[in-house]
Parts: sequence; structure tokens; C-alpha cells
Amino acid sequence: MKEFMGYLKRMDLRAMFITPTENGFIQFFRYAFVGGIATVVDWAVLYILTMMGMYYLISTVFAFFAGLAVNFLLSKLLVFSASEAKVGKVGEFVAYAIIGALGLLITMGIMYVLTDKVGMYFMLSKVIATVIVLAWNYIMRKRLLYK
Repeated sequence: MKEFMGYLKRMDLRAMFITPTENGFIQFFRYAFVGGIATVVDWAVLYILTMMGMYYLISTVFAFFAGLAVNFLLSKLLVFSASEAKVGKVGEFVAYAIIGALGLLITMGIMYVLTDKVGMYFMLSKVIATVIVLAWNYIMRKRLLYK
């Protein structure tokens, strides 16, 4: 965190966002930033498709794939660029997608319970699910996929 605060004081955006690092705090900061961008894509696709008449759980799947693509590309470029995947490039994407797919199942379960059973607005259910799945995805990808 001390390293990150130094970058912040100097407004060294390159070090904060681009320069490869193994610093866990900086990686998590970048992961949250990248996740924010992917989340905007995910939520936008979910909202648009659902408002166009698609069932919200089906929209969730399409939104997941849009967010997954953005998250994978930006995470590889900005978050884990200094970390070599334990499983090779193809294995990296497959493992990334499997962890994400498990996150999707968690998301769908949470959304179903909160929306269909509790009666919560589907976008609010998605926000709650996103917070939970963010932690899941980061921990699983960091521990299982990258050195």
C-alpha cells in the first residue's frame, strides 16, 4: 500500500495502472478498476437486453460474456501482465472462463433468489451479486491461475 500511496502522491498514473507489478495491493486496485469497466459493460448489456424484452436471467448470460471478454483482455493487459499464467495461454483463457462461469452461476443464483423470491428489482439484485462475485473472481484467479 505504501508503494501505491507514493504513486498516488506523485500522480504517477503509469505506475498505478500500466507498469507490470507483482504488488498485491496494486494488482487488486487495478483489478477493481478493470472490473468497474467490465461491470459497466455487463450492466449495460443486461439492462438493454432486458428492456428489449429478454428474460433477465437470459440477459444475464449475454451480459456475462460481454463483461468476461472486457475483463479478460484488460486484466491480462493491466492487472496480471507481470504474472505468468500457470497453465499456458489457452489454458489461461479456459481457466479464466471456468472461474468466471462459476461466478456467473453464483450471480444467477443470487439474482434469482433476490428478484423472483424476494421481489427486488433485477438491477439491484445484480449490484449485490456483482459485489460478491468480484471477490470470488479475484481470489480464485489470483490463487489458482497466476503465480
